[in-house]
Amino acid sequence: MLRKRVVVCLDVKDGRVVKGTQFVELRDVGDPVALAMRYEAEGADEIVFLDISASADDRATLFDLAQRTAERLFIPLTLGGGIRRVEDVGLALRAGADKVALNSAAVRRPEVLTECAARYGAQCVVASIDARRNATGWEVVVKGGREATGLDAVAWARECEARGAGEILLTSIDRDGARTGYDLELTSTIAAAVRIPIVASGGAGNASHVNDALTMGGADAALVAGILHDRLTTVSEIKDAMAQAGIPVRRVA
Repeated sequence: MLRKRVVVCLDVKDGRVVKGTQFVELRDVGDPVALAMRYEAEGADEIVFLDISASADDRATLFDLAQRTAERLFIPLTLGGGIRRVEDVGLALRAGADKVALNSAAVRRPEVLTECAARYGAQCVVASIDARRNATGWEVVVKGGREATGLDAVAWARECEARGAGEILLTSIDRDGARTGYDLELTSTIAAAVRIPIVASGGAGNASHVNDALTMGGADAALVAGILHDRLTTVSEIKDAMAQAGIPVRRVA
């Protein structure tokens, strides 16, 4: 059985890791390189760097951080935020990223997913989908949830897969930073609609929530951030809880 993954997300702004609720009320939580190394030592399976300001200057900073981090990490590193073109993906991979997450750029021009997969392989193309619940299901939103797109999240996930994405990073904007648990209905619905791996994001408040996302939610991985930054738990403790629940997991020696 494939092992389930714990993915740690580091939201980066002006070269620092920040955290907020629903992408607002941001606070500084530390140095990205140091945090990435700490979480790897605790047992994280992957690290995600997200440039949440997404300007050209910050993207250059992110590439520099990626290079400095990749030189020290042995686990996969994903970069996202402000990645708009195939050329940006190439720069990210050359900086040391293993995967690149595309969000707004894919919504604006879905062909970019196909172009990136054709050039670099589907295994490094992550479709990052931010979804908000509405009257009929879930709608894809961009710009940190501030802009609705009119796209149905389930249909969009299927299109992302068809266009070449090798993985979906699925964030519930409703749950982001709330620590009330992942949106299991959203996660399980998307997981059932596609064949590629799903990384559940938004809402982790404790290890039990992670277990729920990986079992009831059908996710292949769970993304965590704030509860680690605030030292409410550790990756090791999350993995201990996963193992106790019978979830296959990679353990640190």
